[in-house]
Amino acid sequence: MPDAARARALLENSDLLCSEGEVDAALDALARDIGEALKDVYPLAVAVMGGAVVFAGKLLPRLRFPLDFDYVHVTRYGAATAGGAIEWLVSPRADVRGRHVLVLDDILDGGQTMHAIVEKLRGQGAARVYCAVLAEKAIAAKKPIRPDFVGLHVPDRFVFGCGMDAMGYWRNLPEIRAMRLAPSADAGD
Repeated sequence: MPDAARARALLENSDLLCSEGEVDAALDALARDIGEALKDVYPLAVAVMGGAVVFAGKLLPRLRFPLDFDYVHVTRYGAATAGGAIEWLVSPRADVRGRHVLVLDDILDGGQTMHAIVEKLRGQGAARVYCAVLAEKAIAAKKPIRPDFVGLHVPDRFVFGCGMDAMGYWRNLPEIRAMRLAPSADAGD
């Protein structure tokens, strides 16, 4: 099946969890809460690529205080729908010694990726590391880390949109959706 047709099939086989308006309201609330906590510390914001690109792009203009920006690229998923080993594609580049660092990510699932990032930044001498996620997934397992700032809570389903992808598709959606069924290799044939 061509990629565009497969992408449309994934979208058609999904449920809306959070509308664009709900996402925007969550971003406004996050910006307010982050501003109250970090406005006086000149933080370094670090986006986790590629999922956080949409989240960071929508959140950063709402933050009305000075900050520096950098990114890391860590993955556990690739094109899969289940997490694997942590792979560092781009490590932290900015000097974080003595800095307050705000890590931005699209979603906190099990927390292993965020935990690894926070530990790396602490190991590099960050004074304090804060975590902000657009969405936190409600899972039964204990997570190794809790985010400091959460925009939305989503159920334990495979979600996509707002930077999160479904098998590489739909990061660009302004809303958050969840797959109804696991897509099969021959879907739509």
